[in-house]
Amino acid sequence: MKRIVFLDYVRVFACFLVMIVHSSENFYGAPGSTDMAGPQSFLANEADRLWVSVYDGFSRMAVPLFMIVSAFLLAPMKEGQTTWQFYRQRFIRVVPPFVVFMILYSTLPMLWGQIDGETSLKDLSRILLNFPTLAGHLWFMYPLLSLYLFIPVISPWLRKVSAKEELFFIGLFALSTCMPYLNRWCGEVWGQCFWNEYHILWYFSGYLGYLVLAHYIHVHLTWNRSKRFIIGLISMVVGAVLTIYSFYVQAIPGELHTTPVLEIGWSFCTINCVLLTAGTFLMFTCITTPKGPRIITELSKLSYGMYLMHIFWLGLWVTVFKQTLALPTVSAIPCIAVSTFISCFVTAKIISFIPGSKWIIG
Repeated sequence: MKRIVFLDYVRVFACFLVMIVHSSENFYGAPGSTDMAGPQSFLANEADRLWVSVYDGFSRMAVPLFMIVSAFLLAPMKEGQTTWQFYRQRFIRVVPPFVVFMILYSTLPMLWGQIDGETSLKDLSRILLNFPTLAGHLWFMYPLLSLYLFIPVISPWLRKVSAKEELFFIGLFALSTCMPYLNRWCGEVWGQCFWNEYHILWYFSGYLGYLVLAHYIHVHLTWNRSKRFIIGLISMVVGAVLTIYSFYVQAIPGELHTTPVLEIGWSFCTINCVLLTAGTFLMFTCITTPKGPRIITELSKLSYGMYLMHIFWLGLWVTVFKQTLALPTVSAIPCIAVSTFISCFVTAKIISFIPGSKWIIG
């Protein structure tokens, strides 16, 4: 299969943004939290408030970008391919490395005292139920696998849907992404109540909306390169400003915050995050070179393994730049992210030379 160069750039960019997000979380996690933010958040000072808002807020497009890349490549599934053939192809690629790293996150941290034997056994016993204690980033795999499960279901509709019909779906999806704010300001709406979470837009909400959006851009969007770039840039800037501001305005230093409340605008299926993601993706589609630089291709191929392992490296670089060197937040966050990114690339590249490495890093 011929590589789509701009998608390689998107993968690399999204992979790095994930590391920016998790680097930033070390500057607003409440005391006692791990390398990722916990149920409560605490901003120590104004510098942390500003730079966490900027770095982390802008980077919240990372997960939706990964979803859009997968959908752009896979939806609808190939003509003549059966559901089971599609499942086998996708799950063989992503599930074995996923399971390998769940086992690693359940065991290796015992070597440096981050978890004890009891926690390790509990994590191992729950592998079929959820991600390990120290691998919160693996939550992403579950909605990704869910999209894979649903692609054969939605593929027949995608093959025959018109642009206007698909836009109607996207419009309902966009409306559903406003619901977190409606719930904050207006309470339960459109059928929500304590015994029913399935509101009127439930079946148009979530990451499925990004799948349909990716298909629309791929198949129906006829804008020229200049128009894609300009509209993409405007959408990205508006989305970024709203996403950054949503955190900053609430993140009062010195106060203990409830993380889901503080991060309301950082949820991946909010209207501001959709604008940020869609605009950025449109800008990347303007890359039309027939062949990308070798380093981008290599990074793209290894990005899955880099994502899986990055929490192992992140803690080390947090210790170096936040604690030992005590860099200011404005430089500490990118230093942690860049060092983690490079360490993951080198590690994944070394692993790639091992026979059967696809079962470890994809």
